[in-house]
Amino acid sequence: MSKTVLIVDDSESIRDLVEMTLENAGYTVIKSFDGEDATYKLNTSRPVDLIITDLNMPNLDGIDFIKNVRANEKYSTVPILLLTTESQAIKKEKAKEVGATGWIVKPFVREKLIAIVKKVIR
Repeated sequence: MSKTVLIVDDSESIRDLVEMTLENAGYTVIKSFDGEDATYKLNTSRPVDLIITDLNMPNLDGIDFIKNVRANEKYSTVPILLLTTESQAIKKEKAKEVGATGWIVKPFVREKLIAIVKKVIR
């Protein structure tokens, strides 16, 4: 059975690009448009092996979404990658504090994304 990745981004084009990249590499993908929707899907969809989330989103941003994920015992150890246009050290540190596993700056290189996913997924 393939590993499942939850993609959380308010940009439909980014969600679709990440989905295509990961599906071509053999992963199953669940897409979500913000942190609230992603929280719902975590509780109602199949278990996920990795979460890739944007930082800046409406309703529930990446930081608060990560806090929610880490508070859920079922997902407390699932790797979480931030995929964002932000590159400020203070934001990276905040993400790390709340439980992010890694940080990828947009635009991403497909091969590098796949390499990182393979490295962190269990």
